[in-house]
Amino acid sequence: IIHVNLTQESPKLLDAGKKLDMTYSVKWVPTDVSFARRFEVYLDYPFFEHQIHWFSIFNSFMMVIFLTGLVSMILMRTLRNDYAKYARDDDDLESLERDVNEESGWKLVHGDVFRPPRSLTLLSALVGIGTQLAALILLVIVLAIVGMLYVGRGAIITTFIVCYALTSFISGYVSAGLYSRNGGKNWIKAMILTASLFPFLHFAIGFALNTIAIFYGSLAAIPFGTMVVMFVLWAFISFPLVLLGTVVGRNWSGAPNNPCRVKTIPRPIPERKWYLTPSVISLMGGLLPFGSIFIEMYFVFTSFWNYKVYYVYGFMLLVFVILLIVTICVTIVGTYFLLNAENYHWQWTSFFSAASTALYVYLYSIYYYHVKTKMSGFFQTSFYFGYTLMFCLGLGILCGKHSLALMIAIHCNV
Repeated sequence: IIHVNLTQESPKLLDAGKKLDMTYSVKWVPTDVSFARRFEVYLDYPFFEHQIHWFSIFNSFMMVIFLTGLVSMILMRTLRNDYAKYARDDDDLESLERDVNEESGWKLVHGDVFRPPRSLTLLSALVGIGTQLAALILLVIVLAIVGMLYVGRGAIITTFIVCYALTSFISGYVSAGLYSRNGGKNWIKAMILTASLFPFLHFAIGFALNTIAIFYGSLAAIPFGTMVVMFVLWAFISFPLVLLGTVVGRNWSGAPNNPCRVKTIPRPIPERKWYLTPSVISLMGGLLPFGSIFIEMYFVFTSFWNYKVYYVYGFMLLVFVILLIVTICVTIVGTYFLLNAENYHWQWTSFFSAASTALYVYLYSIYYYHVKTKMSGFFQTSFYFGYTLMFCLGLGILCGKHSLALMIAIHCNV
């Protein structure tokens, strides 16, 4: 049996104490659909494969081409003249000295850009967690494409939790490498923060939502046994793997690789116009990445909150790749403007200029809640915004990590 259609006929008025005769008939209809494909009856093909969905992918792809060209033009025009100038012969020292004295912008802070960032421990933990989330999401999407995870109840959530525990080595390795390269000494604190920050943030939100569900007597409450199993996975699989990754990362990728010496005395940062401040650059940086995933967010929210089964994981994989490319390109441009303003505190600005994408997704969720759903009451509202907050926290860390990692690579090679 792969499908049941129930039709009622001849309704009767209900009277207190009156007996009713219930009858039913069954009609068996043979089908060519195999038992393995029984779930396809619940898939809304016209909704998910609408031409708007295809057009949004094409539009995002064109945005990637435009941004890639813009970044390439900035790098080529900015760096080509500098390479030519510094490649002059030694007999042109007088001209070279005059050009150096006339330098301005990002070239003046080359001796300060490799200073350790503020809150190094937290930044290293976020970068490690973001790397793990990227590998985790890619793995889950591939498994969903290959194994049809939408068929089983809770299959995607279970796969996500198990894969998170198994990929914890990545976060420890990346976090420890970045922490050591910037001169960090308290590696135990960095390791504990890397292992506990993301799961404990989500545990705090989940615990609050679970308390609300228990108070309302809802079946949405997570059983205590399930919570114990999740803690055991973290304590005996995830945490040891983070520890192992930290030890390996400190010894294999912890050597400093700065191409130039950091100046002893920090250079003073001049006053700049308001639109060149780190806060404005960070807020503006998330607009284009959000625009690249705006349509896909509608389909994801509709699937999660309007009881549609999301199955187009091929689309999600394309959007995921496009999102990473767009955030990287936007961060390169934003960081260039920041360094050109002679502000060498670029690490957190690079991170937040991409992570601010999550802020716009959360603002969109507020619009979606009021316009596209019919939810009401404290219980539904708290679950909606609580789960959305969990999603946005992960999205922000993921985007911020990739942008910061690429900016580190560019600064070490330019």
